[in-house]
Parts: sequence; C-alpha cells; structure tokens
Amino acid sequence: MECVIYQEQTGECERIDCGEADPGCQVTLDRLADLKPDEFAWIRLDEPRQEELRRLAEYLKLHPLAVEDAVQAHQRPKQERYGDVLAVAVKTLWFVERTADVETGEVMIFLGPSFALTVRHGANDPTAEAARRLADQPDMARLGPVGVLHAVTDVVVDAYAEAAAQVRTDLTELERCVFSPARDDLTERIYSLKREVVEFRDAVGPLVPVMQPFTTGRDDWPRHVVPYFRDVADHLTRTDTEVRAMDDLLASVLDAHLAKVGTWQNDDMRRISAWAAIFAIPTMVAGLYGMNFSHMPELDWRYGYPCALAVMALGSGLLYRAFRRNGWL
Repeated sequence: MECVIYQEQTGECERIDCGEADPGCQVTLDRLADLKPDEFAWIRLDEPRQEELRRLAEYLKLHPLAVEDAVQAHQRPKQERYGDVLAVAVKTLWFVERTADVETGEVMIFLGPSFALTVRHGANDPTAEAARRLADQPDMARLGPVGVLHAVTDVVVDAYAEAAAQVRTDLTELERCVFSPARDDLTERIYSLKREVVEFRDAVGPLVPVMQPFTTGRDDWPRHVVPYFRDVADHLTRTDTEVRAMDDLLASVLDAHLAKVGTWQNDDMRRISAWAAIFAIPTMVAGLYGMNFSHMPELDWRYGYPCALAVMALGSGLLYRAFRRNGWL
C-alpha cells in the first residue's frame, strides 16, 4: 500500500510510510484523521485481500458492494455513486509482443471529498505513471481527488492507443501474408488475433459511455477539469473506433483467406482431374488390347504395338496441351 497527501493549493505532496510493519494501516488512518481542508489523500492498493481492505473501507465509509467489486476484480467498466463516494471501474490493457496477446487487468477508483483510493489488479500498473504525472504537473494535483481520476484514466487510455497501434501492425502483417502467393494456412493466426481484438473491444467499448458524463462535469468538480476529461474521452472514442474497424477488418480477412483456401482446393482438384483424364487414354488403350481376344487383327500386325503407343502418347499429349491452355496445369 502507498499513501500520498497532496496540497491542493500548492500541488506539493507528502508520502506516508506504509511498510509491512503497519499491517493494520494505522499510520495511514492516523494521517487521514489529521487531513486539513486543503489536503487530500491518494491511497494505492495492489491486489489486496478483503481483510486488508476492510478496515480502510470502514474508515472511508465505502459501500460493501463497492469493496466486493474492488476485491473480485471481474467488473465491466462502470461508474457507481454511493453517497459521497464515486466508484469507477476501468480495464487496464497491454500488448505482449512475444506471444501477440492482449492482456487485461483492472483498476477500481474511489473518489471521496478528501481522498482517492485506487485498487489495482493485473501486471500492468497505470497508477505508478499517473502518480509520476501528478508529481510533474502540480496543476493537476490542485484539482483535488478528481485529478487522480483524470490521471489514471488518461494513462489507461494512452495504453489503449499504444496497444491498438501494435495490434494494427500485426493485422497489417497478417493481411500481407493472406494476399501473398505463399500457400500457408493462416486460419488459426487470424482467429487468434480476432479473439484478442474482441477482448480489446470488450475493455474499450463499455468505457466510452462511462467517460461521457465526465465531459460535462459534476456540481462538486472544478469547472476547468472538464476540458481534460473531454480530451481523454476523445482519445478513447478514437481508439474504440479503431478497434471496431480492426474487428470488422479481421472478419473480412478471415473470409478472404477461407475463399483463398477454397481456390487452392479447386486448383488442386482441377490438376488431379486433368492428370486423371490424361492417364485415362493409355489406360483405355492398354485395357482394350489386354483383353486378348482371338480375333483382334492388330495383335498379329507388325506395327500394332508401336501404333498403340503412338495413340497413347498423341491422346495424352493433346489433353495435356488443352489443360495447359485452359490453366488447369
């Protein structure tokens, strides 16, 4: 757990020592009790257990359902109002280049009159980058707890844009492979990437309506925070549009690849049929003269054997030429 106290007037911050020697959060609770009117606290928790969050939740007067959501970490992006506390759930997302997978996590953000509490799940930690931005931009810290909400959502949405660019690169490479002359079966790769894009879409799409109310502000928020949320919402909408376009494009790429596979199969069947027709003539002639009837004039003819071979070669050659001309061979 980490706790930082921000001065709204100056943007200065004070870090509270929350080591393992303070398992009951007593140091943090004591400092929260001494908060001045122009101060607010940002408490950061990483994958806490319910008992770890319980005492802090009791002090901050968090709703039990909100605490349960924060611990379970299986929520869709949403916002809920519990009295004076606003709870916002967002999905974190990052792209793993080694496996070409889209991994997701979750951050639950609680905003009260004088505190911001973030509960993170997953390997990616957007709150660390958000804290760095608040330290570098004291003006954002002067916005109060809502500045934490903006910083975290801004980092998360920026990560969406970066992951979308990497997925787009993979999709472009996949398109090049699909329409190349090589006869590689890419169905599994296409389906795998489409599955990752669907997971991407499920994280980004539901967050769009969650962010929209923030673009008009709230009565208890500073009015000059609205343009910042509009900027975040604009980036989010652009990423959402791009992800939906990639999802549709992947469906088209899969259809094109399956059509190409069907064309390969048709080409193979035409080649097999052409060679079967070519070998049918020698088979027919050999089968005819292999019946060994007594009254077959050609059996006693001196040039019967060379003539039969010539008929086989001529017939096969004419069929081969015809199939080549029609593109079957």
